[in-house]
Amino acid sequence: MGDSQVWDDVERYFTSRLAADDEVLRAALRDSDAAGLPPIAVTPTQGKLLQLLAQIQGARTVLEIGTLGGYSTIWLARALPADGRLITLEYNPKHAEIATRNIARADLDGIVEVRTGPALDSLPHLADENPPPFDLVFIDADKANTPHYVEWALRLSRSGSLIVIDNVVRRGDVSDPTTTDPDTLGTRATIDLIATHPRLTGTALQTVGPKGYDGFALARVLG
Repeated sequence: MGDSQVWDDVERYFTSRLAADDEVLRAALRDSDAAGLPPIAVTPTQGKLLQLLAQIQGARTVLEIGTLGGYSTIWLARALPADGRLITLEYNPKHAEIATRNIARADLDGIVEVRTGPALDSLPHLADENPPPFDLVFIDADKANTPHYVEWALRLSRSGSLIVIDNVVRRGDVSDPTTTDPDTLGTRATIDLIATHPRLTGTALQTVGPKGYDGFALARVLG
């Protein structure tokens, strides 16, 4: 049995025991697939991890950069209290439309707001609104701009806030100092930012599973 088959078998076992999704989440994936969205949503176990992190944080406010079809949004929003708030930013209007429908079907449209457009345009407008600091920020958008998203997350968060960044392994290329790939360069710059910024402490973990070889970074905002 190959490694990938073992990874998939283990993932199915963990999902069935610890992160079983429901019809709302399955419908979100089905509708995203039917609309032609790329199949790059977080896995159920990763969604459950995001939910647990938000709950551990006691989060009332969440910022998500990169909505896709709203699958991760639903996991995160379900961790929030009835008067919580989740703002999610999506570049692609088609993706945002699918996500909005998926979020409404989950009965979470009362606390989730989908904003459409380039995140680097949306984030300054959001900052101008002077919102309460976000307790958790999940970044899963274009990787070349991730360092900029982390800088904005710092501006929009507080001491003790959590920043989660997906897809940091880049098929292993993140360790290659000679890479010229913009997404990998953005990821390397993000890791360097976490390592050197005086208001950040963090780590990164490698993962395997149905999405292959991947990983995520986790950073805590300091005072």
